[in-house]
Amino acid sequence: MIRNRKAHPWHGITPLQEEKEGVVRAFIEMVPTDTVKYEVDKTSGYLCLDRPQKFSNIVPSLYGFIPQTLCGPKMAELTNTLMARYNVEGDGDPLDICVLTEKDVTHGDIIVKARPIGGIRLLDHYQADDKIIAVLTHDALYGDMKDISELPKEISRRLIHYFTTYKDIPGENTKRMEFVGLYGADVAWDVINRSLEDYQDYLKENE
Repeated sequence: MIRNRKAHPWHGITPLQEEKEGVVRAFIEMVPTDTVKYEVDKTSGYLCLDRPQKFSNIVPSLYGFIPQTLCGPKMAELTNTLMARYNVEGDGDPLDICVLTEKDVTHGDIIVKARPIGGIRLLDHYQADDKIIAVLTHDALYGDMKDISELPKEISRRLIHYFTTYKDIPGENTKRMEFVGLYGADVAWDVINRSLEDYQDYLKENE
């Protein structure tokens, strides 16, 4: 008897099925209608409830991660170089991705094909926490975009506002997330490739 098993979203999904076309596969954890934060459990691969949103922030895009990536030393090196620092580390999670689409996607726990057009460089205390910005392939509104320079500035600002405030705690004045800068498609692919290498290093270290 053959038993089909669901692939682990982090480890079991091929991230660059269409690499020549500049397309990645992204696992979506959250959609704009979610009022709580969902996150994949690293051990089981099931989508779990991480926390309710403290404020009325709504994620402004599909949000998830690129499989078989890790925000580790090679990825964090870019932030260290840019900021002339030496103590920034990767956050140890898969590389986050925001996927823009005009369509109403009603739930997460799905795989989509997306074209990276840039990214947001963020710092969570001393940890690099980049967010790749991508567009859903063949999307009527966003699908033809190749670089973040083509994205309306209000969309970029909306993404930056969300990710610099979504971890804030009501009643506290300390901001956790620091915005470092935006970057285009070329840098986004450098970040992605470094995170793919960090993931492979992680596997070797844990054999």
